Amino acid sequence: MRLFLCEKPSQAKDIASVLGATRRGDGCWLGSGVTVTWCIGHLLETAPPDAYDARYKRWVLDDLPIVPQQWKMRIKPKTAAQFKAVKRLLGEAGELVIATDADREGEMIARELLDHCRYRGPIQRLWLSALDDASIRKALAALKPGASTYNLYQSALGRSRADWLIGMNMSRLFTLLGRKSGYQGVLPVGRVQTPTLRLVVDRDRSIADFVPVPFWAIDVTLDGNGTPFTAGWRAPQDDCDEQGRCLKQAVAQRAAEAMQGAEHAVLKKLKTERMREAPPLLFDLGTLQQVCSKKLGLGAQETLDIAQKLYETDKLITYPRSDCGYLPLSQHAEAPTILAALGQADPALREVLAHTQAGRRSRAWNDAKVSAHHGIIPTLAAGGLARLSGRPRAVYELIRARYLAQFLPNHEYDRTQADFDCAGHDLRAVGKQIVEPGWKRALPEALAPARGRETPAPQALPALREGQQCRVREVTLKDQFTQPPKPFTEGDLIQAMKNVARLVEDPLLKQKLKDTTGIGTEATRAGIIQGLIDRGYLSKQGKALAATSAAFGLIDAVPRAIADPGTTAIWEQALDMVQSGEMPLEDFVAKQSAWMAKQIERCRGLQLTISGPPPGGKPAWRGKRKGSAGKGGRSSRKAPRATK
Repeated sequence: MRLFLCEKPSQAKDIASVLGATRRGDGCWLGSGVTVTWCIGHLLETAPPDAYDARYKRWVLDDLPIVPQQWKMRIKPKTAAQFKAVKRLLGEAGELVIATDADREGEMIARELLDHCRYRGPIQRLWLSALDDASIRKALAALKPGASTYNLYQSALGRSRADWLIGMNMSRLFTLLGRKSGYQGVLPVGRVQTPTLRLVVDRDRSIADFVPVPFWAIDVTLDGNGTPFTAGWRAPQDDCDEQGRCLKQAVAQRAAEAMQGAEHAVLKKLKTERMREAPPLLFDLGTLQQVCSKKLGLGAQETLDIAQKLYETDKLITYPRSDCGYLPLSQHAEAPTILAALGQADPALREVLAHTQAGRRSRAWNDAKVSAHHGIIPTLAAGGLARLSGRPRAVYELIRARYLAQFLPNHEYDRTQADFDCAGHDLRAVGKQIVEPGWKRALPEALAPARGRETPAPQALPALREGQQCRVREVTLKDQFTQPPKPFTEGDLIQAMKNVARLVEDPLLKQKLKDTTGIGTEATRAGIIQGLIDRGYLSKQGKALAATSAAFGLIDAVPRAIADPGTTAIWEQALDMVQSGEMPLEDFVAKQSAWMAKQIERCRGLQLTISGPPPGGKPAWRGKRKGSAGKGGRSSRKAPRATK
């Protein structure tokens, strides 16, 4: 019997349907010589400390560090019945096809079961990027050898064990140190969540410490052949900061008075350039979360949930937890069929599709840049669009627009820069004239302007010539203040987690981080942020995130290395080495254990100054294994689950 092991019941049903396995069995779908079964996420979990020694039920400083010699897994009570069904089917299978999600965690969900149940038969890997029938059939015809993805499991196992070591040990350590200072809550420390929390704490501190500085600007309304336009004063460099803002009020006032007394400004230099913007890459999950936060006001987890439903239930998009914005060249052949399906599903695309060229190949098609997954794109099952409304439809339209953009021309406009002399002072006017809308025709706001936000049109300058005199109509002196950094939104925080190298000061470390994935993964970042909100360490004020008082206390308490975004990014880099086979899993775990033990020794004598009740008035620990940092909590008398 050939057994397909899927990650979720819905995924199993889709694959079973294509395989003709339509008879329902005990925890499976049955067909002729084929059976399709499923997990419900992780059916197993890493055992807590007391599974290794009963004394670890009590939190005692002298017991730290806790480092398992032989790692143990245990069956999750809630899904024990499905585990029993899968174990029975593994015992009956002649060969196995792993059909869980095509990523690091999906590989672990399957492989940890195979190890636990001691399956030793042949293994193949189904690598799916979409769940519509056509994509499933295509993937079934190109099964991978099981060995080709084994190191993905090793990397996931390394991530899981590192999370356990850091979470279990450091959380116990700081909770016990906190109790000595009178703080009775649990102080959770995680490999990813703590550096993420520090990003927000640092941003909030920079906002609180910000001292506004006054500066002055002058807008001058000029008349060019009867058409008014605005030019900005360019203050002398010696009177400006590094951003060109005039910091001397007297200088600005004298300039404004001089220009108010002038009748004309003389055009000294006129330059027009044709600017061309290539279409943006396809969405990876992080970029989709950033755009949905900015344009739709969606949280990171909400965006992921919608995208997951568009993938699993509606079959309208490809795999959403991708970290890649590129497509393989082989996918280009499907473009005419996908474009036709999109047009048939939505008549509003008729005009846009008239400008597309299915044979156009943008920079998004690049085999060298495609990782385990390609960019998120629409599938052939576009007919399901009729069932969508509200936010799910808005998210789908953003994804669809990025795909359509690849077949449209560059966005082109003429940028005109006009430099004037007015009473001995420099003015500059900039105009923009769109020549070719190009790929911007596909944007949702272009397709339905009434539904989009109204944005002011760029200034278009009248026809001008060098030496021309333009009448001065109005001079406006503006007194302004420098603005503090903006609070993080969830989209901004996702971007900061991805591009953590920009926030690291050490030049050597910064260079190392240039090509890493940053903090967390596309699949887990939203859950990390949501977990910090649920535990009361972050609060939401509209779109903005703010750190709570407990968050400030926790970040001040932990060693800088643990809260440093660079540290966890280096760990992710090491996990990439495990995945590529450059570093054995055992070496990675040994290095993590040694580093963690050293941190414990350094921190044993710390005096913490955390005060106040636990955040949210509820326990702080409870973790989930995939795509989430978890909700709820456990009593501080029990060992917390490992968390990121």
